[in-house]
Amino acid sequence: MRAGFPEFRLGSVLATSFTATLTERCGDSVERIPTPQRLVDWLAVSGLAVDSCTAAQLDLARELRESIHAAATAAAVQEPLPVSAIQVINDRSVDGRAAAVLTSEGKREWRLGSARVEDALGVIAADAVSIIAGERDGRLALCASPTCRAAFFDTSQSRTRKWCDMNTCGNRQKKARFNAKQREKSG
Repeated sequence: MRAGFPEFRLGSVLATSFTATLTERCGDSVERIPTPQRLVDWLAVSGLAVDSCTAAQLDLARELRESIHAAATAAAVQEPLPVSAIQVINDRSVDGRAAAVLTSEGKREWRLGSARVEDALGVIAADAVSIIAGERDGRLALCASPTCRAAFFDTSQSRTRKWCDMNTCGNRQKKARFNAKQREKSG
């Protein structure tokens, strides 16, 4: 990745991986797509390569990201979906042109209608519709980290996963708990 920028947190679900481009939402937030070029980079590593990105397209992407996060959060806690978030997700989905194609390895890839950011955002929005509508096997949940609270899609067998990412939030919380116990023992 480009020097000077935080690494991307990539998961197996496109829509929730996209919401993870803003992390630590309830603490010192970390913007992982601070520039149009970083959005181009994220789209490329996510299989949605585009030619370029303008500041206006970056604003559209961030609006979609926050709308997906709001709707996924509402779905995770079984509250009504925010009407404004639904509108943005639907608008981005309709605006994009892309098709799912089958690779020779039997995998699905997305082929964008053009190399426009709007086409890539349409794919992300369509993925969000799929998980929020409950069409896929799994459940939406919120990270148990009090500073993170990221929405993630839990596909574990028991559907009881607590952390958006065990290597970051999970380890941080376990380390804090261990250190607190060590202080209790020594104090």
